[in-house]
Amino acid sequence: MSFPFESLNAEFAVAPQLEPAQMAAVAAAGFRSVINNRPDLEGGASQPASDSIAQAAAAAGLEYAYLPVIPSDLKQTDVDAMAALIARLPTPVLAFCRSGARAAKLYQLAGGRTR
Repeated sequence: MSFPFESLNAEFAVAPQLEPAQMAAVAAAGFRSVINNRPDLEGGASQPASDSIAQAAAAAGLEYAYLPVIPSDLKQTDVDAMAALIARLPTPVLAFCRSGARAAKLYQLAGGRTR
């Protein structure tokens, strides 16, 4: 199972919503960590819950972090938490949200470098 993603640099990429079943493909693509920036139920009941993604990520050997951020209510504490995750998690990291844009914005605000 494949998944779309955009590399911002060699250590960080972003993707739209990921499913638990895609975690093995994420690991096979060489990622070592996943950050979920999408609040549970943001997309309704059909959106997979963070817990189910975390379990699938662990089964695939990935580090997983849940940092839910509401795009219209982005706070400095969100940016600081993202910076701490970027510093702590094994690279390369794949962060996701609904479209990937929120994850990319958080990364850049947290001091991340793009190509």
